[in-house]
Amino acid sequence: MTPEDDIDEIYRFFTEVGIINQLISTKLEALLPGRMTATQFGILGHLVRRPDGETPLQLSSAFQVPKTSMTHMLASLESHALITLQTNPSDKRSKIARSTLQGRTFLEQSMEKMSKALGPVFADLGSEPFAKSLPNLARIREALDRERD
Repeated sequence: MTPEDDIDEIYRFFTEVGIINQLISTKLEALLPGRMTATQFGILGHLVRRPDGETPLQLSSAFQVPKTSMTHMLASLESHALITLQTNPSDKRSKIARSTLQGRTFLEQSMEKMSKALGPVFADLGSEPFAKSLPNLARIREALDRERD
């Protein structure tokens, strides 16, 4: 393979990942109530996995969005009682976002709906392509994360 072929293949890989992301986000958003976005759903999932919570600045860094956008998304999640925003005890100028029990339940119910919606894909492909892809996808994400930091 030539260097041009390598670049072509890497480009094709990220194009496929981008298309998969768009397709799955659209499918997810069709199952979510109101105007909830896939990004907001991702934030909720992130907070459910971090019971100690995170600041809006930490979340905006993790999701690669401006702090003002994150603040808006957190306010929306809070208005639906899916998260709480409380004063940060170690820095009174900032807040800590945490998932609520209602948020955790909502996440679990949404994931069940999504699993059912993806039933035809799993029936067609089985779990093997997903299981085999995960280690390499994790390695690529970790490398990209190191570059970001």
